Amino acid sequence: MTAIEPASAQSDFRAPPPVGTTEHALWLAHWHFELENPFQLDMLQELYHDDIVWEVPTRRVVYHGKDDVIANYRRLFESCAEPNLTKIERYGTPERVFDDSELTFKLIDGKGFPNHSLPVGTRISMRIVHNFHIQDGLIIREIGYEMWRPDISW
Repeated sequence: MTAIEPASAQSDFRAPPPVGTTEHALWLAHWHFELENPFQLDMLQELYHDDIVWEVPTRRVVYHGKDDVIANYRRLFESCAEPNLTKIERYGTPERVFDDSELTFKLIDGKGFPNHSLPVGTRISMRIVHNFHIQDGLIIREIGYEMWRPDISW
């Protein structure tokens, strides 16, 4: 059985729902996106299992361990300007959360996006679906399915 993200998933970062529940898994995904910024990476890494694997299959990129994942996020933030994430849908079980979002940004450097498909300088409209695997109350695998396209909205 799956559950759509309830309002309670947005509870206090320091007061998570019980581990092993769908609410806890949705809480992890919610706070992952809230803390996914260059100023809160230390807090973001608290949500990751020590054995985290972060993967983007379309770009053939895989990072292992908190240090590599957080270093990758630092490069991502240096490579994009004016990021804006819009949540479309999120649902989950105690072991998985799927999040469908739209990310728009200007690609200003390619180092944070190895094997990217559009030229540096392009305004990007990326549809991105995350598949979070949860183990021991933490994110142990994050898979991002990215669909790159030029942003034609501006």
